[in-house]
Amino acid sequence: MTYQLSHELTQCQQRVNDFLATQLTQYDSFNSQLIDAMSYAVLLGGKRVRPFLIYTTGKMLGVPLEQLDHSAGAMEAIHAYSLVHDDLPAMDNDTLRRGKPTCHIAFDEATAILAGDALQTFAFELLSQDTTISEKQKILQIQLLASSSGAKGMCLGQSLDLLSENKSVSLSELELIHSNKTGALILASVLMGFNVSKYVDNQQIKQHLTRYAEAIGLAFQVQDDILDVIGQSEKIGKTVGADQALNKSTYPKLLGLDGAKQKAEDLYQVALLSLAQLPFDTTALAELASFIVKRES
Repeated sequence: MTYQLSHELTQCQQRVNDFLATQLTQYDSFNSQLIDAMSYAVLLGGKRVRPFLIYTTGKMLGVPLEQLDHSAGAMEAIHAYSLVHDDLPAMDNDTLRRGKPTCHIAFDEATAILAGDALQTFAFELLSQDTTISEKQKILQIQLLASSSGAKGMCLGQSLDLLSENKSVSLSELELIHSNKTGALILASVLMGFNVSKYVDNQQIKQHLTRYAEAIGLAFQVQDDILDVIGQSEKIGKTVGADQALNKSTYPKLLGLDGAKQKAEDLYQVALLSLAQLPFDTTALAELASFIVKRES
């Protein structure tokens, strides 16, 4: 049977959405909009690439899906919080996310800030409550998500990205920004699937998975930059030209549009080469890499 990425992505979306929705029903709102705003932000839609990487990597390495639910939900909660804060007036000041009003537009700015804060702590609550994995594995997951989402990863990348507005940065500086802003959580997603497998002490497997993840993480951002130039708002679900409006340094700006497309293709080939070194069926991860560099949304 031919592998169908779209089918697998849909199944992943449904699984992680159902899990998150169930977890959020356990909170009492006390007539506050906080839980509604959290649910709006994390269940708004999206491709669920990061949970997909956790599920797919884990499944490839023989991990049952139920041992990956808390990790996948936690990762998506962190990602959702980052988007809520990224869209705020003090950051990118966006009004559209996944084709719908951003959280601070749908609710209000203060509620959006609190929803982002709460989604962050919700993520670590999910990990701490996971009874399907060992205590050692739980600590590994918490440590990895914390380091990749904080001042050693995503938040650092966000800060560097803001500093780069209205400035010219080199290609190496741009890659530093995005290896943290976008790449850190993508790498963590692959490794969170790896961490709960029986291969956790195999450094060779970890090295190949890391190289794959780093390549697709950077490719994801390169394609995002390309779509900001040539994409359509109704397809990508956010305002086209937002990076240009903020005078951000992007791959098309530094390399030209054709150069940026070639960069994405080069990273795709690195990802495939890394997967070829693994003694597993890597079809799903290879198809995701193709999706990342060819997507229109």
